[in-house]
Amino acid sequence: MKNLSGTVILITGGTGSFGNRVARHLLKQKPAQIRIYSRDEKKQWEMQRVFPQFRYIIGDVRDPDRLAEALQGVDYVFHAAALKQVPACENYPFEAVKTNVIGSKNVCDAAKYNRVKCLVALSTDKAVKPVNAMGISKAMLEKIVCSQNQFGGQTTFCCVRYGNVMGSRGSVIPLFRDQIRKDTPLTLTVPEMTRFLMTLDQSVDLVLHAMTQARGGEIFVRKAPACTVQALAEAMRLKFSPRGARHPIKVVGIRPGEKLHEVLVNEYEMQRITEQPAYYAIHPEYRVPKRLTPKPLGGEYTSANTRRLERFEDIHALLDAMGEVETYI
Repeated sequence: MKNLSGTVILITGGTGSFGNRVARHLLKQKPAQIRIYSRDEKKQWEMQRVFPQFRYIIGDVRDPDRLAEALQGVDYVFHAAALKQVPACENYPFEAVKTNVIGSKNVCDAAKYNRVKCLVALSTDKAVKPVNAMGISKAMLEKIVCSQNQFGGQTTFCCVRYGNVMGSRGSVIPLFRDQIRKDTPLTLTVPEMTRFLMTLDQSVDLVLHAMTQARGGEIFVRKAPACTVQALAEAMRLKFSPRGARHPIKVVGIRPGEKLHEVLVNEYEMQRITEQPAYYAIHPEYRVPKRLTPKPLGGEYTSANTRRLERFEDIHALLDAMGEVETYI
């Protein structure tokens, strides 16, 4: 772990689920200042009631001048601002481009201009073999961020790639909790659909690991278990619903832009990885280390072939570890 004592840290999209949780962790490192950069004044006001010690900056990643000003004197940037709702990005794909692609380029430019030490950008499994606008825009974010170090420079750029972060805004777990509270059926897309499961705290660990390990251009992946959405729904009704196993489940069909299974590392990336017990590091093609972790040709790391959670007790343990979701995410 880097010594962050006395440093200045900026989080784009800082009022989101990740930004809130990483800010909590960073406080323990005693930085000189944490800056929360986002465009939603209501969420900033709500977050400020809990964390009055942060500096709150209204701004949009689509605005390069505002970013250049906000990053003055910053040492580390966590780039979490994004449009991430698949249906919304399917309906308005160019809005995804403006925030996730052009906005990310603006953040990189501002980081270089202000000589930031390290920038870590958040990506998603949907960026791998993307089939929807959100995933395509996040794939371009990865390309933009990871290309920054091939010609040198003082700032180290890298990405982290997540599966489903449990309890994050717009994810299925808060939806199921809301449906249980309202005593309405849990709505499944396809019962056999699988998704990675990672807590917010584990997602923060991945970002801090990336910041420590990056040389420039890598994509870091944390290994995670997965389960079917059917198993998740059944586990949640047993844990939270007064009706238990009698709480109804309704299959509504796959939504536009959704995959049956998610991929965190594709077969091409598997040929340039190094592996640790909890992590993969995907190295950029312009800086492949001599010692790699050999993998069979054609192999991938997916929600279908990772460790599968099938026992309700195991899913309940992760739900307990997830904790409550912040009200302003």
